[in-house]
Amino acid sequence: MTHPPGQLAISLLLAAALLAGAAGAADAPGGSPLAQTIARVQPKIVKIYGAGGFRGMEGYQSGMLISPDGHVLTVYSYVLDTDYIRATLADGRRFDAKLLGADPRLEVAVLKIDAADLPYFDLDGAVAIDSGTRVLALSNVFGVATGNEPASVQHGVVSITAPLSARRGVFETPYRGPVYVLDAMTNNPGAAGGALVTRQGQLAAMLGKELRNSLNNTWLNYAVPIEELRESVEAIRTGKFDPERSDQPEAKPERSLQLTMLGIVLVPDVLERTPPYVDQIRPGSPAAEAGIRPDDLVLLLGDRLIQSCQALDEELQYIDYEDPAKLTVLRGQDLLELTLQAKIEEEPQSP
Repeated sequence: MTHPPGQLAISLLLAAALLAGAAGAADAPGGSPLAQTIARVQPKIVKIYGAGGFRGMEGYQSGMLISPDGHVLTVYSYVLDTDYIRATLADGRRFDAKLLGADPRLEVAVLKIDAADLPYFDLDGAVAIDSGTRVLALSNVFGVATGNEPASVQHGVVSITAPLSARRGVFETPYRGPVYVLDAMTNNPGAAGGALVTRQGQLAAMLGKELRNSLNNTWLNYAVPIEELRESVEAIRTGKFDPERSDQPEAKPERSLQLTMLGIVLVPDVLERTPPYVDQIRPGSPAAEAGIRPDDLVLLLGDRLIQSCQALDEELQYIDYEDPAKLTVLRGQDLLELTLQAKIEEEPQSP
């Protein structure tokens, strides 16, 4: 689906009309059911601000509250690649947000803000929907809301449910599961991480990133079913996918694994968070034998999220040089899990 200016303008006008109706219904008893639904869902939407990317990419996206204690579900993207993430609630309150963890395979992340008694979506109550279901997409599309302004609302229909794996090589995304393909222009800048709900306000899916067809330059408007994300999100919330180690010091082995033992040379570490791209591979090294290549981007070491060259060096310090290291790398549009085993040189025996 493309994003032609005319249709996009109509979509945004519809969103504005729905917002106006919701505002009026919130104050008037017996307002329309649709407007009442929007009024109930709006307080659960979060506006997220973080890092801008290269080439003028936007530094904002959307999220949704998934607990009364301030857990926020959103997409894993460059916007979160900073220590200064800000989350703005529907009532205008602003909070510093901490990245609890992320699963790059699903492009999902969980943030935490210091707040309580918040309205939220219960992921266990999320519903599966069928083709033809009429839905609402709520997000901070184009960053139109900066304070207590309501999130944008778009009305649409689920066209089909289809696996992105069927589009491998066409749409560049590591996610390979099913998606709801929508007939509305939902996946524009800032919308990623927004909520897709039924007209009764039941959470069904999370809006995905902008996704362009590499063959014909058309755009896919889609949302990822919550049932595909629930297990990973719960693992992050319980600390099983925590990108940072606990405050308790963890014992390091006497001899730690190092990149040089694996034959990997990363790009020069010149930024505060230089992405851990592979620059060179030493011929005949464990990395070469495992199939690591230059330009691979390291995303995970074991189950640890790696966000920089420095982070990879630090995480390797907790692995004994005799133990295998499992790396998850992004190569083009593919996620690859590779296991590397350092070559241990035998010590000479005493005569």
